Amino acid sequence: MIAKAVSFVAKSGTGKTTLLEKVIAELKQRGYRVGVIKHDAHRFDIDHPGKDSHRLTAAGADTMLISSPEKLALVKQHDEPPPIEELIATYFSDVDLILTEGFKKSGLPKIEVHRKECSTTLLCRGEQHDPTLLAVASDELLQLDVPVLDLNNPAEIADFVEKHIIHAAD
Repeated sequence: MIAKAVSFVAKSGTGKTTLLEKVIAELKQRGYRVGVIKHDAHRFDIDHPGKDSHRLTAAGADTMLISSPEKLALVKQHDEPPPIEELIATYFSDVDLILTEGFKKSGLPKIEVHRKECSTTLLCRGEQHDPTLLAVASDELLQLDVPVLDLNNPAEIADFVEKHIIHAAD
């Protein structure tokens, strides 16, 4: 298990990003430095044709980093996606907590997001029994072998993350 990391998983359209926005804001208010890794199963492009950085990548740069006084962005070409553990070790040494969105097949501890109108089944407690599931954030009462958190209470979810991820190794 990677210390200080938890993955929020759910079926598409359940509201993972919306929940993460609220949990991140709550954790930031508590003084934590938070890193986020989003899994994208599709192709994405953070740069756009016509921009110098895009032109340099299109010309064949294997790694291209653009930096400004406020932020930086890295575009790194790869044949195989790097393991989540490598991403965390390489890019997230400066944060207190890493939240990931997706990565449902990883060995990271997980919080599953569940909305009753989106699905009647869970990813981690159904056909598959994922032993890394720590809790389910749901808008309905469920009888499970893990805690069920109120999906509409980001402070409660942040409390859980704080207790079970941030302070678990202390």
